[in-house]
Amino acid sequence: MNIETFHDTRTDTLTYVVYDPASKDAVVIDPVRDYEPVGSKVFTESVDRVIAWIKRHDLTLRAILETHAHADHLSGAPLLKEAFPDVPLGIGARITKVQTLFRAYFDLPEDFPVDGSQFDVLLEDHQTHHFGTIAVNVIPTPGHTPACSTYKIGDAIFTGDAMFMPDQGTGRCDFPGGSAKDLYRSIQRLYQLPDDTRVFVGHDYQPGGRELKYETTIGEQKASNIQLDAQKTEAEFIAAREKRDATLAAPKLLFQSVQVNIDAGQLPPPALNEKRYLKIPVNIFRPTSEDELDLAPADK
Repeated sequence: MNIETFHDTRTDTLTYVVYDPASKDAVVIDPVRDYEPVGSKVFTESVDRVIAWIKRHDLTLRAILETHAHADHLSGAPLLKEAFPDVPLGIGARITKVQTLFRAYFDLPEDFPVDGSQFDVLLEDHQTHHFGTIAVNVIPTPGHTPACSTYKIGDAIFTGDAMFMPDQGTGRCDFPGGSAKDLYRSIQRLYQLPDDTRVFVGHDYQPGGRELKYETTIGEQKASNIQLDAQKTEAEFIAAREKRDATLAAPKLLFQSVQVNIDAGQLPPPALNEKRYLKIPVNIFRPTSEDELDLAPADK
């Protein structure tokens, strides 16, 4: 399998096109719809690049896969589905837990589905799903959210926000339903894979201003992940992760992203005045003064 990587510089998100050069079948993992909070502007530059690349290389898109309901960018999945009709959108089957949590947080209508029916395919843990010639094995990796999945395709895994490059560590665990204990156990599951397994991360925030990196290996993670190497105990990781999370500001696009992404990337329906509105709750999480926050764009 071949992998083409797209970096969205606004959110530091990595989108991947995984394709079989023989059959030209492809899947897209974690596409981005652009959003600018100043003026609440939605646009399509990032996903347009992915669409154009797929068409230019004459690939057949077989599926769009989300590793989880992202909290830092809007999903570009609906735009890909418009460009490639009848392509299914898949997400881990535990998305229903996140939908249930956030329906209450956003005071969404009682008839807002929390059964995952907005998505075309609910991917069951430990199952292999076939999209054309591409086989995708689903590894449950909850912790950052209760519904995070890692996708294994050939000798590569796509970890979303569970695990980042070794010099950055892991995803945060302080969102509703998050759990440092769960994340520790999820990453131990990944550490059972062969050391030469390639790891493709969901974000890279380029700590220290270094160049963009998005590919590592299980062996490198076990040896040098700064937050969770193979020697760190569960208790040590939980203590450090929870201490770190207590200092972090909420992601800039948290509220805009989650309410869209639990609805399979769909923008809210128009109101009576034919305008669309996103809900922004006030003080829904812990009130913390800005001078107590670590505002570095890490662990999102």
